[in-house]
Amino acid sequence: MKNIQVIIWGLGAMGSGMAELLLTKKGVDIVGAVGRGEKIGKSMYDFLSVKRGSRPDVIIGSAEDVIKEKSADVVLLCTDSFTAKAFDKIKFILERKVNVITSAEEMSYPQAQNPDLAAKIDKIAKDNGVSVLGTGINPGLIMDLLVILMTGCCYEVEHITARRVNSLSPFGPAVMEEQGIGITESAFRDMVKKGELAGHVGFSESIRMIADAIGWKVDKITQSMEPILTEFDRRSPYGFAAAGNVAGCAMKGQGYVDGKVKIDMDHPQQIEPEQAGVHTGDYVIIKGKPDVNLANTPEVPGGIGTVAMCVNMIPHIINARPGLKTMIDLPVPRVIMGDMRELVCEEARVVRG
Repeated sequence: MKNIQVIIWGLGAMGSGMAELLLTKKGVDIVGAVGRGEKIGKSMYDFLSVKRGSRPDVIIGSAEDVIKEKSADVVLLCTDSFTAKAFDKIKFILERKVNVITSAEEMSYPQAQNPDLAAKIDKIAKDNGVSVLGTGINPGLIMDLLVILMTGCCYEVEHITARRVNSLSPFGPAVMEEQGIGITESAFRDMVKKGELAGHVGFSESIRMIADAIGWKVDKITQSMEPILTEFDRRSPYGFAAAGNVAGCAMKGQGYVDGKVKIDMDHPQQIEPEQAGVHTGDYVIIKGKPDVNLANTPEVPGGIGTVAMCVNMIPHIINARPGLKTMIDLPVPRVIMGDMRELVCEEARVVRG
């Protein structure tokens, strides 16, 4: 039985983490890595500072050079947050008859804000006999799939609150920019007013995923964002905030059903929160029959969680029927402690390649 073959596209904080995790797993090989700039032509192992051992070398190359038709079972795409920006890359991979798992936040439920693009992606995937999934720690698990799971013990639900208080420190430069880390308060508010600051990407996706899963029809979705200012210098691996500037972003989102707020999202996140005495955690609060109050503290670390989610969903996306998938379409995620090949339906691999 041939090992599962994976290509990594994007070797930033998340992509590098996925590569390092895959190298510890049984029954899977990294057969390609896509990068840009100075990374091109380097050994992936040298870039990661990981011993290659007896493994064949993997030279970082361009997408055109690395991703050929049926050249892998799946590509882990770790380059963008938004469906529109990721679309051309996803299309490129799917047309080469390779499955895709992407950490792009909007791709966790692209039909929420980009129904036309979602339909195009679904058609391209089906036309080429492969599947595509967007996932991560959030969106993808904590503020949506976990909430949906906990409604499974309810007769009925009146209101849902999903709260995640977390650290941004593990994330890369793109997330630092999206959150406004290091800028002044006035610049933050000006960018919010102009729509130039993304903050957390995924409220619309999480709200719609929850609502669609339990049968609520969402009238509208609103969100707000406020800066979290630091009283002292803070530095993370990919971000820096001087005293008085923005160290994080406090965001709230609301999903309305029949004119009433039925889903509340509360998501303050910042770099090095422990330095400010902030205790992180994940919370699911359901008012219903029965009430549910689920708390996990400290938070599930965002970087580790996103890396794990993408890697652990590899067998499920290979086994899936062709098309665009979300986390409510596939089996529940679980850690892979054994041979990854044993979780894959060999017939799915044979049909596709």
